[in-house]
Amino acid sequence: MLEKRIRNQSLMSKIVSAHEAASLIKDGMVVGMSGFTRAGDAKAVPVAMAEIAQTNPFQITLITGASLGHDVDKILTEANILERRMPFQVDITLRAAINRGEVMFIDQHLSETVEQLRSKQIGPIDYAVVEALAITQDGAIIPTTSIGNSASFAILAEKVIVEINLNHPLELEGLHDIYIPTKRPSREPIAVMDCNSRVGTPYIPIPIEKIAAIVITHEYDSASTVEPADDETSAIAQHLIRFLEDEVEKGRLDMSLNPLQAGIGSIANAVLKGFAESPFHNLRMYSEVLQDSTFDLIDAGKLDFASGSSITLSQSYAERVYNNLDRYRDQLILRPQEISNHPEVIRRLGIIGINTALEFDIYGNVNSTHVDGTNMMNGIGGSGDFARNAYISIFVSKSIAKNGQISSIVPMVTHVDHNEHDVDILVTEQGLADLRGLAPRERARTIIDNCVHPDYQSQINDYYERACARGGHTPHLLEEAFSWHLNRQQTGTMRLNNNKG
Repeated sequence: MLEKRIRNQSLMSKIVSAHEAASLIKDGMVVGMSGFTRAGDAKAVPVAMAEIAQTNPFQITLITGASLGHDVDKILTEANILERRMPFQVDITLRAAINRGEVMFIDQHLSETVEQLRSKQIGPIDYAVVEALAITQDGAIIPTTSIGNSASFAILAEKVIVEINLNHPLELEGLHDIYIPTKRPSREPIAVMDCNSRVGTPYIPIPIEKIAAIVITHEYDSASTVEPADDETSAIAQHLIRFLEDEVEKGRLDMSLNPLQAGIGSIANAVLKGFAESPFHNLRMYSEVLQDSTFDLIDAGKLDFASGSSITLSQSYAERVYNNLDRYRDQLILRPQEISNHPEVIRRLGIIGINTALEFDIYGNVNSTHVDGTNMMNGIGGSGDFARNAYISIFVSKSIAKNGQISSIVPMVTHVDHNEHDVDILVTEQGLADLRGLAPRERARTIIDNCVHPDYQSQINDYYERACARGGHTPHLLEEAFSWHLNRQQTGTMRLNNNKG
């Protein structure tokens, strides 16, 4: 079995325990670790690092593609290993440490991290820890269920630790397309002309002598935690489908639409699933994460091809997909995240981007990352890469949260990740606001009339009308702009009338 995975006999001598490999990583190092939204993450070495830190404390800067599985961020945080972390995370324990100021978190657009590494604005990387399906005769690494930033980590690092995961099927080989952009300022255009364009190699090319250690693992990826569609997400999907049907009727799109992108998470995944019952056909996807909904659409005969940077599935879908890879493999491709999220490619392909908002305001500014402008949730991820460059930039959200105590539409967002210039469409279960070609006052009226929950309609209309009376191109009452958030902090609800007799 190992000979199928480690195809150069000389590398067999590099096989060591996770503890031996982890001991190579020292205090102050910068470590690049594979993993993108729970998929293809390093699984054994980080746990061994935490065990070592119990008796020999050390800290590192950890850079990944996106979030990790197997509670790795929790384990490393509790072991006090993380001094700095970038560019994305979803772990509750790490999140708390970030918000206490104990871990310095750098929140980045996912297309930018390796650009800064390559140009030496950050780094350099001492060790890359990369999960692999196999190592070729020449020492090239074949990734598993994600690429993320793994290719550039391995290429740029001084040394590479490879985790060969025997639980991943060899049938994954050939799914990957590793392309590294040439150097600026004379960079060649990236030749991705369609979702199914292959422009690179099916492996990560590195000199064989860079491989410092090989660890054998047998663990599956952590399962996705997406929740099933509910009445609200189904309503959001229907509003969006009707909008796209209208775009077709107006001659702006055809029934195959433009390539679709959907952010990770329950709402975006559920919304995308709604397309299985839509009239659209021969759809294509150019996204970051291929989720459960991707395979629902393939099985429904709606989706012809899907390009992403990782495959992140719930347990039942993982069993279904990986036991039937021959059925899906000709319709899938995995790319480095700097290519899946590259502004040049996104703009060229005319992506319809669907991402999730934490909150948005009456003028179309979107907050994706911070609670009350202060506490980090997960990070901006790839939503900014797509929002700024998409043909149509769409943000979805339920209109209320916490049993109606929070309105997702507020007078002014407490943190701006996507400003009004990058947002075309806003959708809640209440309706859809098309902001294209509208001035600020027109955007506000459209958002209020279509997206706000009935419980907050009178309250938000009162704010807007009084702001307009005061005047301005983008009318606001600065002394009240965050009054909803303050009231929730003080009373537990954004409903201001709770303070009135």
